[in-house]
Amino acid sequence: MSAAVETILKDLQRVAAERRARIGDPSLQARVQAIKHYQHRRFALTYADLLVDARYAAPSRFFLDELYGPHDFSERDAQFERVVPPLVRMFSREIASTVSALARLHALSEALDSEMGRQLGPNETAVTAPVYLRAWQATGSAGDRAAQIDLIVEVGRALDRYTRRPMLRHSLRLLRGPAAAAGLSDLQRFLEAGFDTFRAMQGAEAFLSTIASREHALAAGLFSAEAVVDESGKVLLDGAALGQLP
Repeated sequence: MSAAVETILKDLQRVAAERRARIGDPSLQARVQAIKHYQHRRFALTYADLLVDARYAAPSRFFLDELYGPHDFSERDAQFERVVPPLVRMFSREIASTVSALARLHALSEALDSEMGRQLGPNETAVTAPVYLRAWQATGSAGDRAAQIDLIVEVGRALDRYTRRPMLRHSLRLLRGPAAAAGLSDLQRFLEAGFDTFRAMQGAEAFLSTIASREHALAAGLFSAEAVVDESGKVLLDGAALGQLP
């Protein structure tokens, strides 16, 4: 087994381990789901302008639903794990590197979400801005948060590059039948949606730069010692509303 395959599988196994731990602890599962739902709402507010923009609405929705969503992706991940060895063998080193970045992002995100959930009280599933701020600061891991954002942008830039290669899209289309026969429909849908969404954007750099800028600024603000909560429940930083927290 190649080093690339081992690295990807190790990250997918980390994701599976996080899920098993939460399934074994229904209270933690509920708290993590509450965190995920809150983050989904937060992304929708932070990028409300892009979600109604003719050019950026579809990629924003892709990020919201496929990367920030509270949905159960366990079936898609299981399908992903089954095809990692042939995927790495069949495609270029660059694509294998992107697959590795995606798996690393997924593992990191799940670990951070689990730790955020552990910072809530046993029955604390009503996540508000102050609750989220407290859990974020208690979790810490500023380096992991920065890496998480950088990985999102790395994967997005790779998708953007691939859209300039028509043969890749043609190859994906040819895989529909085999993917369905092999029980890989969820993974096939994800790959096609990502490719088509980024191709339609006709250049993703401005979109990805906006995400990087906003996410890094929000993360820095949440880690700031000056972040406080006002009487209305808004999170403030130096007297100004921080980000767009629901």
